[in-house]
Amino acid sequence: MDKVFVIKVGGNVVDNDAALDSFLKTFASIKAKKILIHGGGKIATKIGDKLGIQSNYINGRRITDAETIDLVTMVYGGLVNKKVVAKLQSLNCNAIGLTGADANIIPATKRPVTKEGIDFGFVGDVDTKQLTIYNLQLLLDAGLTPILAPLTHDGKGQMLNTNADTVASSLAVALSKAYDVRLIYCFEKKGVLENVEDDNSVITLITKDIYQQLLDGKKLFDGILPKIDNAFAAIDSGVKEVLIGDANDLLQNVTDETKGTLIK
Repeated sequence: MDKVFVIKVGGNVVDNDAALDSFLKTFASIKAKKILIHGGGKIATKIGDKLGIQSNYINGRRITDAETIDLVTMVYGGLVNKKVVAKLQSLNCNAIGLTGADANIIPATKRPVTKEGIDFGFVGDVDTKQLTIYNLQLLLDAGLTPILAPLTHDGKGQMLNTNADTVASSLAVALSKAYDVRLIYCFEKKGVLENVEDDNSVITLITKDIYQQLLDGKKLFDGILPKIDNAFAAIDSGVKEVLIGDANDLLQNVTDETKGTLIK
C-alpha cells in the first residue's frame, strides 16, 4: 500500500508566523502523499475580541454558540486555511484548502447536551460510519495536498466546530483502509515527556505495555493522556503508527529514524 502521512499541526505553531513558515517549508518538502489538519483557536479568539464575540470555555473546550460558529468558520475555514494554502503554493506544494463540508469529507453530528446540562452548542462529533475516503483519494491521486480546517457539517446545512486532533485521527483511521498511514501530531514539545520539567526526557517508544507501566508509575502529566488514548484508539482501528513530536522535527519523523514519541 502507498504511504500517507496525516499530519496535525498544533495551535502554538499556527499562531506564530515564523514557526508556521518554517513548518510549512518542511511540510512542502515531503514527497509522499500527505494531508495537513490545522487549528487556529487563538487567532479566532483575537478576532472575536475585536468583533465583540466573547470566547467561553468549559473544561478547556470552546462553547460554540451561533455567533461563534460563524466566527470559527470564517477564521478556520477562511483566514487560516487560505493563508496556509497560499504559503504552500509559494513552496511548490499544490495544496487545496477544505473543510469537512467540502466534498462531504467529514460528516458529523451535533454534540448533545451532557448529563450535567452542558450545551457545547454547534460542536460536531465525527460520524465515522458516514466518513468515506473516496473524494480524498481522488485529490491525493491527482497530486493535490488536502489542507483541512477543523470544521465538519451535519448534512442539513449546518457547519460544526470539531476538535482538530479528532479530525486528524478520524481521517487517519478511514484512510488506513487503503493506505499505510502514519498519524503525526506536531506541537512545540519534543514528544511525550517522562518529566514535564525536562524537555529532553522524551519517551521514544510507547506500546500498550509500556503505557500501563508509565501510568502505574504516575510518570505522565494529565494533559498528554488524551493524546495517547486517541493514538491507541487510532491504532486499534487500523492506523499503523502514531508519532507525537516537535514540529521542527517533522522531516525526520516521516522517516524510519524518528524523533519524538512513536506509539505502536
